Amino acid sequence: MDKKYNEVDYIISYEAGELRGRDVLVLFSNLLESGKVWNLQGSYGRMAKILIDRGYLSIGGKILKEA
Repeated sequence: MDKKYNEVDYIISYEAGELRGRDVLVLFSNLLESGKVWNLQGSYGRMAKILIDRGYLSIGGKILKEA
């Protein structure tokens, strides 16, 4: 997404299957940093865990490598 980060817009795009690469990392980075990822539906927590386990994000939400 070319526009400034807007959480709702990113979530809508993610749900629609339109978010790719770095934008997915930006979304989950912000959700992890705020802790919101654990309050959303379970698929968000599972995706966060996958991104952490594969070394893309730290548990605190820092982007460690690019997608």
